[in-house]
Amino acid sequence: MATKLESSSDTQEAPFAESGDYITDVVKENLKLIRHTKGFSLDKLANRCGVSRAMLSQIEQGKSVPTISVLWKIANGLNVPFAELLKEKNQDGIHVLKAENSKVLYSNSKVFSSRALFPFLGNRKTEFYELILKPGGHEVSEAHKTGTTENIVVVSGKLRLRLGEKVVELEPKDSVFFKADVSHEYSNPTDQETVMYLVMDYIDEVG
Repeated sequence: MATKLESSSDTQEAPFAESGDYITDVVKENLKLIRHTKGFSLDKLANRCGVSRAMLSQIEQGKSVPTISVLWKIANGLNVPFAELLKEKNQDGIHVLKAENSKVLYSNSKVFSSRALFPFLGNRKTEFYELILKPGGHEVSEAHKTGTTENIVVVSGKLRLRLGEKVVELEPKDSVFFKADVSHEYSNPTDQETVMYLVMDYIDEVG
């Protein structure tokens, strides 16, 4: 999944949806819990994920909202799925995700957004997202943990996907499946918004 905009910076705060304060609270609690469970100091996690100790501390205190890029770096450093950092407390029964209450994350420049279409409950090996890439938008994604795969279907607009030296062009109703444990890039070469659905699978157990 998309992780790093060329213009993004670890030290910048990314705009979230209107539920940003709630998301910030969830992230800080999950980050502290996972880090302590794994026995990582802030310094150790900083070395593992490439995010500064100061930034990690600010996130854990709820004083800074990380970009999508930073969240992915932290998840990779912790060796957990992205959703673990946004996980809510367990609830029983049916889960209705109303559009107005969706958890939407944005890149710094807001050309890319990711909306979770699943409840953040418990450990998951599959995640489902709606991705929107604005006209001319370009998103660079770092490699995810080993065994991670992505399956994308384009709903509207066009997508140009680069995997190393390979480039594929997708139009509405086209889909692509690929190993996401290598660096990859998404581009919207048109003057219209591109809407996609993404299913992400984590082959390895959460550890």
